[in-house]
Amino acid sequence: MDFINIIWIFVLIISLTPMVKQKVMDSSRLRLMRKLEEKRGSRVIALIHRQESMSILGFPIARYIDIQDSEQVLRAIKLTNPKIPIDIILHTPGGLVLASEQIAHALSKHKGKVTVFVPHYAMSGGTMIALAADTIIMDENAVLGPVDPQVGNFPAVSILKVLEDKPAKDIDDETMILADISWKAIRQVKNTIKQIACCQYSDDIANDLAEKIASGRWTHDYPISFEEAKEMGLKVTDKVPEEIYQLMNLYPQARTRRPSVEYIPIPYEKRPKEPK
Repeated sequence: MDFINIIWIFVLIISLTPMVKQKVMDSSRLRLMRKLEEKRGSRVIALIHRQESMSILGFPIARYIDIQDSEQVLRAIKLTNPKIPIDIILHTPGGLVLASEQIAHALSKHKGKVTVFVPHYAMSGGTMIALAADTIIMDENAVLGPVDPQVGNFPAVSILKVLEDKPAKDIDDETMILADISWKAIRQVKNTIKQIACCQYSDDIANDLAEKIASGRWTHDYPISFEEAKEMGLKVTDKVPEEIYQLMNLYPQARTRRPSVEYIPIPYEKRPKEPK
């Protein structure tokens, strides 16, 4: 075998290795999800957005909730017997409002019990989806987030504040149009939250939730902790099954040249002091 052939074989192996690794990772995910389904007697749906090096060249791809996600989740719900519980694992920074609303409405209509697991964070549209669940099971350090609408690059409520602080004659036409869109967006999101939450919460709690998380009282990336979510009246518990964390390990972030966090991945028990 000449040197040129060896080079071509080497290039072929290097090119195929990421694809093989991805297939192995996909199979491991499905096996673990099936194990969790058998344990809980449910349909498990994972909606997990992380940066993964998917291509041969290794470019990280950032993911958010989009129409493709809503199509797949709606299909999964459609394929589930109405009496079978649904467990949805959420790890997302949010995304397209329309897609999040579609998923949330579909879950709220499901007759079987719906449980949302939040191992780390479910912000914005992820929180909207969580509101449709009978139970939200969060890690004690996990967070949810506000669902206040954004218009362009700005929070809708901040655009409306311009109308309060400046006379109309000093506001340009574009800002006036954005303010009109912002008012409609806030009203629409609040109504959506009420429609989704009313299936699991009383009208008073649903209205209160809509006002708190969609009115722009916080920045869009404000972390709503487990304790704060509980105070707001959300149906949250902190008993996340170990399989959820194992599944998260199968959705790795894009690798960097040097790990930024390292630890020995085993639990440590408190050891008794040795006698002197």
